[in-house]
Amino acid sequence: MACVSLKFGKKKPSIDEVKRIWKEFSSAPQELKLPFAPEQAIIYLEEENRPQIKLDRDNDKGMAVTVGRLRPCNVFDIRFVGLSHNTVRGAAGGGILNAELLYKKGYLG
Repeated sequence: MACVSLKFGKKKPSIDEVKRIWKEFSSAPQELKLPFAPEQAIIYLEEENRPQIKLDRDNDKGMAVTVGRLRPCNVFDIRFVGLSHNTVRGAAGGGILNAELLYKKGYLG
């Protein structure tokens, strides 16, 4: 879990723009429909007390990044809380997903 504060350059996105970008985000694992890829790479939760480790770490097979509590920041531009499963999304799952991607792209025999 991470509490994140961001400062943008000249073009500061609105809160709604950030939510839209997160919702629409897709990359090669989703486009190639890799077996270990989450359907939705970033899941935004509107509840004021989410994400929570016990409730959200296993979202989408433990491979999604769950974010919430997005709000303006008095020091920077925005702040939010992000959560991912350290083992599933990190070490083990990340390795599997990388291998699937390399195979699908033809880098492995």
